[in-house]
Amino acid sequence: MTSAGMVQVYTGDGKGKTTAALGLAMRAIGQGLRVHMIQFMKGNIEYGELKTAKRLAPDLTITQMGRETFVDHDNPDEIDRQWAQKGMHLAWQLLKEKTLDILILDEINVAVDFKLVSVQEVLKLIREKPVGLELVLTGRYAPVEIVKEADLVTEMLEIKHYYHRGIESRKGFEL
Repeated sequence: MTSAGMVQVYTGDGKGKTTAALGLAMRAIGQGLRVHMIQFMKGNIEYGELKTAKRLAPDLTITQMGRETFVDHDNPDEIDRQWAQKGMHLAWQLLKEKTLDILILDEINVAVDFKLVSVQEVLKLIREKPVGLELVLTGRYAPVEIVKEADLVTEMLEIKHYYHRGIESRKGFEL
């Protein structure tokens, strides 16, 4: 079975965007496909998916491109821009290698909103991806230009979240 290689976007203020992308990765790996996730604006945090990726290597690879600290939306540090550009460079490299079935750019929409990556750079990547490659873009604030270009867009809507009751990130659920 061949795939036309769609562009999927998971956005919105609700929980579950990265989780949805990872669920897609699990399904794909079960069918013998290879997946690489680049996590923008994330680094040095032992998310559970990193441990899972080690178990599923080489079928699943996750590369973090960021620092463990939050990025200042109004005044991002130059190092954050550099990390995001390294992430885009890796994305292009992976596209050119043509060894993947799915490439996930986790939190890329946020990186665009924070002006670490331009929307034009992401659109160019979308338009020049190999035909059979599925490209998944996650994160809040998906730009309208990317939404228009995508084949599938899912918006996660927060109705209620325990975070608002002061419950911090929990190991195995958010970490």
